[in-house]
Amino acid sequence: MSIETRPTPETNTVESSSELIRLEQVTKRFGDNTVLDHLDFSVDAGKHVTLIGPSGSGKTTILRLLMTLLKPDEGTITVDGQRLFPASDKEVREVRKKIGMVFQQFNLFPNMSVLRNITEAPVTVLGMSKDEAAERARGLLEMVGLADKCDARPTQLSGGQQQRVAIARALAMRPQVLLLDEVTSALDPELVAGVLDVLRDIARSTDITMLCVTHEMNFARDISDQVLMFDSGRVIESGPPEKIFTEPERDRTREFLSAVL
Repeated sequence: MSIETRPTPETNTVESSSELIRLEQVTKRFGDNTVLDHLDFSVDAGKHVTLIGPSGSGKTTILRLLMTLLKPDEGTITVDGQRLFPASDKEVREVRKKIGMVFQQFNLFPNMSVLRNITEAPVTVLGMSKDEAAERARGLLEMVGLADKCDARPTQLSGGQQQRVAIARALAMRPQVLLLDEVTSALDPELVAGVLDVLRDIARSTDITMLCVTHEMNFARDISDQVLMFDSGRVIESGPPEKIFTEPERDRTREFLSAVL
């Protein structure tokens, strides 16, 4: 199944080679702890960018800012040329429709069937008809290998199956940007490969921009156009995966990779 992204207004159309996400001088503090320190970086449309680095270096905070689960203390964030911060509530809602996220925890609604977990947001947020949403949901479930689980409840699924439903749910909104936050960290080891295979297929077969936080270095090497090494709230090194993983320039990058590879 091809995965179509939601069309954007003509005035905000982004060419495949142009910038889609930009963070400028973004700072985020929690009390006296500065998690992001005047951070600047951008992601081009259609690219797959992976953030690596030690725990607490600010990687997940970036995803949570883009999802508007947090607000920066300083700086600006734009997506598809539209301001995400600072911005009015209406502007934020419009930009948020372009962004999907898959979390560490699956966050499925236990009282809803798998099919309804996927169709609820497209119907209520995008105004999609129930029939159209259901048709799309079934196609996405087929894509993630769960075509026979439409009527199941999340509690009847394995962790890996629940995460694949969560991926389908994010894609049902036709996002331009897919954020992936350590999506295999809550899974038993034998379930990790199946979820990563689904994400590899999405990366190879769609034009969705992906911003990924992961400790799965082989996965990062496979799917990334660019890898960013974070430490203490800053990007200390960036480049294509073959450079970062085989010839990193910074001692801190080499130390981190020697610990996780």
